[in-house]
Amino acid sequence: MELRERLATVMPSVRADLERLVRIPSVSADPGAAEQLAASAALVATLLEAAGLADVEILTVDGGKPAVVGHRPAPPGAPTVLLYAHHDVQPVGSRADWTSDPFQPQERDGRLFGRGASDDKAGIALHLAALRAFGASLPVGVVVLIEGEEEIGSPTLGRFLSTYRDRLVADVVILADSSNWTVDVPALTTSLRGGTHVTVEVRTLDHAVHSGMYGGAIPDALTSMCRLLATLHEADGNVAVEGLVAGTSQAPPLTEQQLRTDAGVLDGVQLIGSGSLTDRLWSKPSVTVIGIDAPTVADASPALLPVARAAISLRVAPGDDAERAQAALTAHLHSHAPWGAQVTVTPKGAASPYTAVTTGPAYDAARSAFKEAWGHPVAQIGTGGSIPFIAAFAEQLPDAEILITGVEDPDTRAHGPNESLHLAMFDRCCLAEVLLLARLGGAG
Repeated sequence: MELRERLATVMPSVRADLERLVRIPSVSADPGAAEQLAASAALVATLLEAAGLADVEILTVDGGKPAVVGHRPAPPGAPTVLLYAHHDVQPVGSRADWTSDPFQPQERDGRLFGRGASDDKAGIALHLAALRAFGASLPVGVVVLIEGEEEIGSPTLGRFLSTYRDRLVADVVILADSSNWTVDVPALTTSLRGGTHVTVEVRTLDHAVHSGMYGGAIPDALTSMCRLLATLHEADGNVAVEGLVAGTSQAPPLTEQQLRTDAGVLDGVQLIGSGSLTDRLWSKPSVTVIGIDAPTVADASPALLPVARAAISLRVAPGDDAERAQAALTAHLHSHAPWGAQVTVTPKGAASPYTAVTTGPAYDAARSAFKEAWGHPVAQIGTGGSIPFIAAFAEQLPDAEILITGVEDPDTRAHGPNESLHLAMFDRCCLAEVLLLARLGGAG
């Protein structure tokens, strides 16, 4: 039976198993979800065993979440391909913001809605589709690694890859955790911004005082914090932190209208920064205030606050160093303290940016496979977000070609309410991976 026909035959079971996975609330950030993470890993292991993999194991390192590893040996002379995805998901936030239950998958208008339906349980389903389509005639060796802590920054993945390196050696790595350019145009992600964040604390008083008695002479911490945060950007929205690297990208054209539609920008709201839109999204740094500790409006009282805290996320451009960029942000916050306020900056984690080498035979095979599956040439894109595990793979498998593929599209809404998977696009993603493995094994 021809590959396309075999794939079409297995897709109903792939869809059913994706829905089974979505029903498990495997939220790695929730300490109370350990049983759900274990159940998710167990189901993944069962599915991989049924797909013909040998030596399927659920593995951890100290302090880590459960990951699933399985193997299929390579035919003589064929390469080994590592297939990666992750089975943990983001918290759902307010259930009121979801049109349907986030853990009860529902199809609407050609999309499957649910937390993890795209990010990244569809990545697991993608690999299952390829394994089932080939059956016993898989033309390459495979190592499948399904991680359980990507959504909390893969904190132990480096140790995991080092500990189990002998089981994970591969010639090609396919990481299914990124996006496509549109639902009709496939993409390979070839650059990633790094990321880091800090918590900043501003203090001006040793206790709260009456705003009517002391306001006008005494600076309060929250107003001081607002002035400090405002120094992070120039008037046009470009990042004002000195010493950060900024680059340019070679990318398909992105129109302002497309970006506004994809992001849901409200009418009248201006875009920020300068340069091409893809440069701003992929190749230049960005700074975002992602949280503030302060009284809510409902709990506000007429007092000068003695302390305020904020969380700041810095996206680091390819070519920069994440720890050096974090130090530059820290220095900026200290040097711009308003009115002599006491500023304390606490660094958090840092993820390195990444730029792929795209000249190897695996990339040639991918471009050919994607074009055949989608009927459109593949776009090489960057991603503004950080995927911390990429650097870990590059360090532990330095000789492997790393392909970053994905099952998302601009309307996936990963990490937000109403996350969904475009089902017709998913079919093309599955066909592309099948054709890619065939080409890597010399069978197509």
